[in-house]
Amino acid sequence: MRNAIEMRELTKTYGRNTGIREITMTVEEGDMFGYLGPNGAGKSTSIRCLLGMIRASSGEAYVLGRKVGREQKEILRRVGYVPAECFLYPAMRVEEVIGYAARMRGMDCTGEAGRLCDRLEVDRRKRIRELSLGNRKKVSIVCALQHRPELVIMDEPTSGLDPLMQEVFFELVTERNREGATCFLSSHVLQEVRRYCRHAGILKEGRLVKTDTVENLIGTRLRRVRLSGLSETELPSVPGMGALWREGEELVFSFQGEMRELLGALHGLDIRDMLITEPSLEEAFLHYFDR
Repeated sequence: MRNAIEMRELTKTYGRNTGIREITMTVEEGDMFGYLGPNGAGKSTSIRCLLGMIRASSGEAYVLGRKVGREQKEILRRVGYVPAECFLYPAMRVEEVIGYAARMRGMDCTGEAGRLCDRLEVDRRKRIRELSLGNRKKVSIVCALQHRPELVIMDEPTSGLDPLMQEVFFELVTERNREGATCFLSSHVLQEVRRYCRHAGILKEGRLVKTDTVENLIGTRLRRVRLSGLSETELPSVPGMGALWREGEELVFSFQGEMRELLGALHGLDIRDMLITEPSLEEAFLHYFDR
């Protein structure tokens, strides 16, 4: 299996500030990959480096087997990009913007563009300045998908879309993925990644913290533990314990260690009730982030 995206110690600095630092990661062709992290983690910086919008300070990257910065024209011809923020020519009509995007790639995408506009309920006669944020986002989705790209890179693609259009959008992306397209989804909406992605990477302060299957990120030895009957000072410290918080009368914490050590440390304490469960993706994410 070839890699659709490959980053090798990719670093981007802005003076004394670091956008991303030494990211090494691969995304296989045909995958649906989630790129997770809060605002400011470096997700957009990574994407802009991949697309050649900004030049990396060090390291290298390859997209669809071609080196970023050296073969950028061919990369952009084969990639569809949905930006987080849509800046389109305000005086142009929607159909003009979509047609212009197709001609930039030297393609006639009239049929596919029409189908996408129908699915997303896009009014092609309106001018861009007349559109809401959500409708501008839909136009950018049409521009990104109309040429049936081999790789779709999406940076917070559902921001501005209502819940119904979010469902339609992911239907379109899932269809493309089943047809063989690689989909790279940058998001801080964890439920989107859990529902649609097979693999994911977690980014924190410009560094890659973890990559794995979404199933493994949730199904590791990480557990959520709920205890009632103890105060914070009575709870012993055990290797593997993560963030601790209180919900009503319960103490809640994440734990990734030897369960026998935890049970041994708790033995003999006045615990009224205890519940140990697998974490949600949100809790798994916060655990890695806390570490």
